[in-house]
Amino acid sequence: MLLREIINSIESVAPRSAQEEWDNSGMQVGDTGRDIQSVLLTTDVTTDVVSEAIELGCQLIISHHPLLFHGLKQVCGQTPQARIVETAIKHDIAIYSAHTNLDSVVGGINTRLAEKIGVMEQRILIPSDTSEPRGLGVLGILRGPMRYTEFIEHVRDILGCTYVRYTQPKKEQIQTIALCGGSGAEFIEEAIAQGADVYITADCKYHEFQDADGRIGLIDIDHWISERHAREIFADILKPLDVNVLISKKDKTPIQVWQEQKN
Repeated sequence: MLLREIINSIESVAPRSAQEEWDNSGMQVGDTGRDIQSVLLTTDVTTDVVSEAIELGCQLIISHHPLLFHGLKQVCGQTPQARIVETAIKHDIAIYSAHTNLDSVVGGINTRLAEKIGVMEQRILIPSDTSEPRGLGVLGILRGPMRYTEFIEHVRDILGCTYVRYTQPKKEQIQTIALCGGSGAEFIEEAIAQGADVYITADCKYHEFQDADGRIGLIDIDHWISERHAREIFADILKPLDVNVLISKKDKTPIQVWQEQKN
């Protein structure tokens, strides 16, 4: 199957026109006219993931996070990104990414995250200024009220979180949930304004926790954990196509959490 046909299938769901202005979704490395037999799906393009693609004989890597955000001035191996580009070209591996365009469409990253957690009656938290139903984040409700501590445990268990950082909510019984996969701390105030009891995102800073404490239950989880289901979405899109689809086993969060060993 031609790479451009695979791209057309992805962009029929997550068009590049839906990405944020600062983003760099789309082709990262390679020729859209080449033939593809096997695809490796990943959240991040790392050295380990590229080595895995080589070992598995994949001609294409599809990632959520783009390999290239800023232009490379030299491809001489000085940076991890440059080394990955060199290796991918040497082994004739194409790389394609769908980032904020997959975040902002209905059925994308935030829809899937909300479904996993059990958020119903979903609507877009931050609608885009377009005629299309697009935007960042999701706002919805749980099937019924829950104690906040029980909800934190629920999120941890459902998503397989390695850690959960949180603030106290305004009230202990919660039901209205807002969320944004990835780095979404900029939308905390909007979640509060729209009546959310809880806001789930990643990469929050100290003062953002401080400002949220007692006003909304801010739940901060690992960025990779919040978006790794992009691979599932890609797999669903590619399922009807005549191409072998593999999910990376080397794709993982770079964040490690120290845990004391109990005797």
